[in-house]
Amino acid sequence: MQRKINLLLVLFSLIGGAVGFAAGEIMLRQWLGEMPRLLLMGLYFGVVALSVGLFCLLAEMISPRLNGSSWKLRYLGLSWKLLVPATLALLLVVGLGLQLLYQINPGGAKQVKDIILMIDNSGSMSETDPNNGRFEAAKSLINQMESDKQVAVITFHDQPQVLQPFIAVDSEAAKNEVNSKIDSIVTTSGGTNFDTVLREGMELIKGKQDPKRGTVVILLSDGFSDADISDILPQYVQEQVAIHTVGLSLVDPSGTDLLKSIAQQTGGMYYDVPDAGGLNVAFQQIYDTIDERTLVTERTGAMEHSVYLAIFRVAALLLIGVALGVSLGLVFDNRHLALSFGVGGAVSGLLAGLLLEWGLDGSNVGDAFVRLGAMLILSGVLTLFSWIVPIKENTPRKSRGRREVGSGTSSGEGFGQRPRDTRSKGF
Repeated sequence: MQRKINLLLVLFSLIGGAVGFAAGEIMLRQWLGEMPRLLLMGLYFGVVALSVGLFCLLAEMISPRLNGSSWKLRYLGLSWKLLVPATLALLLVVGLGLQLLYQINPGGAKQVKDIILMIDNSGSMSETDPNNGRFEAAKSLINQMESDKQVAVITFHDQPQVLQPFIAVDSEAAKNEVNSKIDSIVTTSGGTNFDTVLREGMELIKGKQDPKRGTVVILLSDGFSDADISDILPQYVQEQVAIHTVGLSLVDPSGTDLLKSIAQQTGGMYYDVPDAGGLNVAFQQIYDTIDERTLVTERTGAMEHSVYLAIFRVAALLLIGVALGVSLGLVFDNRHLALSFGVGGAVSGLLAGLLLEWGLDGSNVGDAFVRLGAMLILSGVLTLFSWIVPIKENTPRKSRGRREVGSGTSSGEGFGQRPRDTRSKGF
C-alpha cells in the first residue's frame, strides 16, 4: 500500500468544481421556480460531478500519477466511456433522492404551495390608496410566482367577493387571466368585515382538490373590523394555515392591533406599511418567507430554523461527497481510488454542508460566494486523500514463464473481482 498525491489532479479538480459551480448558478437563475426542485438539484450535482470528473480525467491523462502509465495506455478509452454514467447519471440520482427527502416537512407539516390574496376594497381605500397601488402590487406578486403555485384572490368590504378561485399559475396565460380580473375590480363604499372574508377563504381551502398542499393567506387592510373573528381563526390554526397581515397603519392604529393579533394567532407575520407605495416590498417579503428550499439555497418559511433540516442538509452533502468520490473511482475503474476518494468525499461533503448551512443568508451575491466555497471544498478536499488513505500498488507476477511488473497503482483488481494478471485491469 502506498500514499501518493497528484497535485495536478488536485488543481484540476478545483477547476472542475469552479466550472460546475458556474453551470449550477446558471441553472439556479434560469430554472429555480420553473423546474421541479427534485430535477434541478439532481442536475446541479450531476453537472458538478461531471465537471470534476472530466478535469480529473484530463489531469491523469497529462500526468498519470495515481493510476500509472499502464492505465493511460490500455484503459483510457474505458474511462471516457464511464465518465458520464459514473458522474452525471450517478450524482443526478443521488441529488434527486436527497432533495426529495429534504422537501419532506417533519411532523406532518404541509409544504406551502397555494396562496390566497385577501384585498380590502372598502370605501376608506379610496383615500388610503387612491391610485389602486394594492392591485398593482398583487399583480406583480402573481407575475413572479413559481409554476408549482396556485393563487386565489378575494376582495372584501362588508361582503367578500371571490374574484378568482384557486388557479395554477404555471403559464403566462394563467397569470394574465388572473391579472385581467384584478384590472376589472370596481372600488366600493362599503365597510370592513374580516369575519366574512376569512370564512370565504376557509371555504376555498376546504374545497381544494389536493388537501396535502399547504396554504398561506395574505390579508391587506387599512381599517378596523368590529366583526367577531374568534370562531374562524381556530379553523386556520387547525388547518395549519398562516395568515400574514399587511396594515396601512397611519390610517387606523386600532386596526393595526387587530391585524397583529390575527397574524400572531395563526403563526403569520404582521407587516406595517405607512403608505400604498410600500405594498410591493411587503408582498415580496411575505412571498420570500414561503417554505421553499433546496440543498444549496437558504431555507425559508416555517422550517427556516429547523434543527432536523439543518442536520439533514449537512448529512446530505456528506453523502453527496461520498458519491462524488466513488464516482471518480468508477471513472478510473480503480476500487482503491474509490475507497480513498470516498473517505475524502465524506470529509469534504461534511465541510461543504456546514458551510452551506451556516453561510447562506438569502442575499444573491453572498449566497453565490458561499456555494462557490462549498463546491471548491467538495471537489478539492477529497483529492487530497490519496495521500492519507493508501492505494494498493501492483505486484510483480509471472505470466507465460516470464516476470511482468505492473506500473502505477493499477492493481488489476477492479470492483468486485479477484486479482488477475496485471495486463488486464477492470472492475
